[in-house]
Amino acid sequence: MRYLHTMIRISNVEQSLDFFCNKLGMTEVRRHESEQGRFTLIFLAASEDKQAGIDRKAPLVELTYNWDPEEYTGGRNFGHLAYEVDNIYETCQSLMDKGVTINRPPRDGNMAFIKTPDGISIELLQKGPALPKAEPWASMANTGSW
Repeated sequence: MRYLHTMIRISNVEQSLDFFCNKLGMTEVRRHESEQGRFTLIFLAASEDKQAGIDRKAPLVELTYNWDPEEYTGGRNFGHLAYEVDNIYETCQSLMDKGVTINRPPRDGNMAFIKTPDGISIELLQKGPALPKAEPWASMANTGSW
């Protein structure tokens, strides 16, 4: 398992980039915009991790901007921790065997969510390309929130 990023939700892209980049000295290393999902993801690397962040070898901060305004309460502005795993299905099965609830199963062979005992979301991402869809994961429903 490899630590990937910490995600926080932001309400203003310009203000957030000013804070993280101009004041803290972080660097934007990539950006993804989803017209369908109506969000923008901005990945930032610490100054000493810039090249490693570009090469996807350093932990990053993911700023998530949802295009539709939302007030974040109850810690919802802090999104999740993310880890890359060698086999998403084996990892989820091992966690289930240990009594961990899979809140968002890896139906797509790529992504799953679990929660810590204190309710912090953890995203698990398949290393490399998504695995082929497989049961029981492909038809497993979500449990709770993530």
